[in-house]
Amino acid sequence: MAFRGKRFQAARKLVDSTARYTLEEGVAMLPKVATAKFDETVDLAVRLGVDPRQADQMVRGAVSLPHGVGKAVRVVVFAEGEAAKQALEAGADVVGGDELINKIANERWVDFDKAISVRSLMAKVGRLGAVLGPRGLMPNPKSGTVVGPEEIARVVREVKGGRVDFRVEKAGIIHAPVGKASMSADQIRENVAAFVGVLLRLKPATSKGQYVRSATLSTTMGPGVRLDANELARIASETA
Repeated sequence: MAFRGKRFQAARKLVDSTARYTLEEGVAMLPKVATAKFDETVDLAVRLGVDPRQADQMVRGAVSLPHGVGKAVRVVVFAEGEAAKQALEAGADVVGGDELINKIANERWVDFDKAISVRSLMAKVGRLGAVLGPRGLMPNPKSGTVVGPEEIARVVREVKGGRVDFRVEKAGIIHAPVGKASMSADQIRENVAAFVGVLLRLKPATSKGQYVRSATLSTTMGPGVRLDANELARIASETA
């Protein structure tokens, strides 16, 4: 693949694959390995000591990163009346009821990053599952995107401000964007610490052994930088 070419190979030589970097060291590596001509996203992958096949070990939630994710988030809200007005005032990009639902159903329109719905419309929004579900855009109570009208403004502001929804995958790994390569080292460090702090609070009571087993930072086109999981968990617990 093209992105495994000379730039990637050169960047990979800068990273010691056998080392476990401190959070500060790992973040300091990012500008060195982000060689693309665009502002690369910084991603965090955390392997947890859980078995997602067990219902009581499923880890999912949302976190509002202190410095956002470094990009504009286009938000659609399914709401009517006063709730729709509040959603628009809070910064939602597109708000609607039946007309918006029909547009998505008939035109397969998905030009947005997040979707939020008031509970009263979910019976209608539910029929969009085939369109929104595969793209990860379906509003879901468990991810905090199906709410009462009194919560709509707060949730819109959080999502627009860089709230990250996450869910552990079958292999026990959680992937999440934690910023952009152009952000300062302090901003990325604080975002990472905040994200892992939330993971620590969500540790299932039935999880045995080491909970945060490994963590890797990477940019869109760069190699992964392995972090010291113990040091990362300690920093996150201190700042949580």
